[in-house]
Amino acid sequence: MADDTNIELRKTQIYSVFVRNHTQEGTLKALEKDLPRIKDLGTDFVWLLPINPIGKVDRKGELGSPYAIQDYRKIDPAIGTWDDLIHLAHQIHQLGMKLMIDIVYNHTSRDSVLLKEHPEWFLHDEAGHLYNKNPEWSDVAELDYSNKGLWDYQIETLKQYAEVADGFRCDVAPQVPLPFWLAARKEVGEVKSDLVWLAESTGGDYIREIRSKGFWISSDGEIYRAFDMAYDYDIDQDWHDYFAGKTTLADYVKVLNRQDLTYPANYIKMRNLENHDNLRAHNIIPNENDLVNWTAFSEFQKGATLVYAGQEHGLVHTPSLFEEDKLQWNTDMDLSNLIKKMHELKQDDVQIDGKYKLISEQNDIVQVQFANKNKTRIGIFSLRSKNGIAKVQLKSGLYRNLIDDSDIRVNRGIIKVAQNPIVIENE
Repeated sequence: MADDTNIELRKTQIYSVFVRNHTQEGTLKALEKDLPRIKDLGTDFVWLLPINPIGKVDRKGELGSPYAIQDYRKIDPAIGTWDDLIHLAHQIHQLGMKLMIDIVYNHTSRDSVLLKEHPEWFLHDEAGHLYNKNPEWSDVAELDYSNKGLWDYQIETLKQYAEVADGFRCDVAPQVPLPFWLAARKEVGEVKSDLVWLAESTGGDYIREIRSKGFWISSDGEIYRAFDMAYDYDIDQDWHDYFAGKTTLADYVKVLNRQDLTYPANYIKMRNLENHDNLRAHNIIPNENDLVNWTAFSEFQKGATLVYAGQEHGLVHTPSLFEEDKLQWNTDMDLSNLIKKMHELKQDDVQIDGKYKLISEQNDIVQVQFANKNKTRIGIFSLRSKNGIAKVQLKSGLYRNLIDDSDIRVNRGIIKVAQNPIVIENE
């Protein structure tokens, strides 16, 4: 992990926005009017999915993926201008938030400025045709970082964005060689020393696949050398296996606990139930009470948190990356207050540097413990809407549920769990 990463970043909540679909206008300017609401969720960083022009050659869908970038140094005219980005950044800062932008450095569109000007900077097969490590990405051309000229160009571009942005979310970061990221972090740090670096890291099966083809791809243990935060895709398959009934909660808890031993002491995982690449959480978790518990549990885990726009209203439909697909906000569900409350709890030092442990209880109830010399804080979450009990090492008596101010009784080390999420503490 980056040696200078501050564990205070575990307090961070990131709100992800796909500008094209977020508002009816689909522009940077139109996004500004939603910033106060986004701030009220407890948001620290507003992360914009790529805002650059989208390629037309081999485009997927009518509008194409924002991850098929035609020109790194321009703004997509469909969403605004460079001045609009600067103004949006100013408004975000005025509200006490920060701006994170998406950096897509593994590939460009197949009609990009770089491909036209420097075809030698791209991967080719033995016949001289463009080659993709991932054949599903048929709308992009993959870059070849054995070319030092490419390094210079990419780092110079990052420096330009560092003048405006406060953080970079780096798409499929492990496929870009780690030495490049280390050099980029060092040089960009001369422009903005406190810029935050988030890596979209990958799962084990994908790492094996790319390495079997003879290409570089970093594990999380490696990626942390250059980045402050990483996705929790290392346990994503375990999460899906638990949902599918292939494994137990005890199995899932085991890999979560293992993360705390696998990575350096100042590691930061970005916890998320959904993002633009995956199904909505409410699609996977149709039971609303389950979704409430999973939302609270995800936010209560050690690390930063991602909220994907619309998640706070329990949206079920996953917006298309390739077509116009505006968010439909008219739902009856509202998780905003819960998200805000869990973020407030995350600001306490006990959840930043306290001893961290998860315990699987019966009936798919999970217990999460944080403890330091001043207090013990315990979260209890029923992940499949079952009643049950949790065993805690707390004195008998009444405790206040820090989520909703209800009374929680501990009787001889036992708490009765009735489906609602619980967070209590003993100072």
